[in-house]
Amino acid sequence: MHNTPAETEISFIEVGTDAAQRRIAMRVRHPEKPSGQPTLVWLGGYRSDMTGTKAVEVERYAMERGAACVRFDYSSHGASGGAFTDGTISRWLEESLAVIDRAAPGRVVLIGSSMGCWIALRVIQELRQRGDGNRVAGLVLIAPAPDFTAELIEPNLTEAERASLAERGFFEEPSEYSPEPNIFTRALIEDGRVNRVLEGTITTGCPVHILQGMRDPDVPYTHALRLMEHLPSDDVVMTLIRDGDHRLSREEDIAKMKQAIGTMLA
Repeated sequence: MHNTPAETEISFIEVGTDAAQRRIAMRVRHPEKPSGQPTLVWLGGYRSDMTGTKAVEVERYAMERGAACVRFDYSSHGASGGAFTDGTISRWLEESLAVIDRAAPGRVVLIGSSMGCWIALRVIQELRQRGDGNRVAGLVLIAPAPDFTAELIEPNLTEAERASLAERGFFEEPSEYSPEPNIFTRALIEDGRVNRVLEGTITTGCPVHILQGMRDPDVPYTHALRLMEHLPSDDVVMTLIRDGDHRLSREEDIAKMKQAIGTMLA
């Protein structure tokens, strides 16, 4: 039986100023010997945190490969501070960039899950804008949900949900993954519109590997195919998993994820 390594210690950074300041929790793991490989950075999904199966497996794989790994929780997720009703893509993007600058100053491989893929694509746009685009050595996108607020939520709102957004500023829907309902705020939806990436060509400047389940009830696989159309100039590979769901956390799914990451490290 192999020993499970002890859980990596949490460290914190402060992001934002004044009333918008929040405490972001990170788990940073460095290899025993520096290897010159890019750091693996995990970008989680909506309402998931850095202790999830895939995040932990990414760190374990980094250790096997002798690479550094950074996991963190967006504000109002996991061990980080902040109110969930304040959460927006812009805010979580700001935190992601702060963590990457602080904990992974060199080259990185970004591994996004669901909403984390949207944030990963925005991180690349922001890094490219400041002349830092070549820091990203690769992109692994698992069940990508870019623009999910505008593409998957807004068109399917019921009258009752629209009324709730207008009157209360949010609506709730039951979650398959948690006893607590998912809360979608007007702020998240309005902010989502200004962070859209599926509008023109997305230039990543690095290899991209998309892993997508064909039985994903949350993000239809046609959404991943649409994303590919916006990545015309890149080295893009897509693995469609016929019986895969949204979480892609089964052993065989994790193996595919590690294989994709391994190609980026090589």
